[in-house]
Amino acid sequence: MPGYSGTKDEYTRRMRRIEGQVRGIARMIEEDVYCIDVLTQVAAVTKALQAVSLGLVEDHLGHCVVEAARHSTADGEAKVREAADAIARLVRS
Repeated sequence: MPGYSGTKDEYTRRMRRIEGQVRGIARMIEEDVYCIDVLTQVAAVTKALQAVSLGLVEDHLGHCVVEAARHSTADGEAKVREAADAIARLVRS
C-alpha cells in the first residue's frame, strides 16, 4: 500500500488543479499572451509540482521506508537508497 494512500484524494485534487493550470498556460501561448505572464504561470505550476513531490517524499519516508526498516535492516537500507535516488532526481530537475 502506498504511503500516500491516506491522502490520495488530496493529491488527486492538487494534480487536477495543476493540470488545469497547464492547460491555461497552453491557452495563454495560443493567445500570444505576454512572455513574462506565461513564465509567471510556469513558475507557479513548477512550485505546485514541487509541493506535491515534497509531500510524496515525506509520505514515502514516513510510511514505506519506516515499514521496510521494521521488516529488516536490508529492506530499510534499500528503501533509503531508493528514496535518496528519487530525491536526487528531484533536485536535478
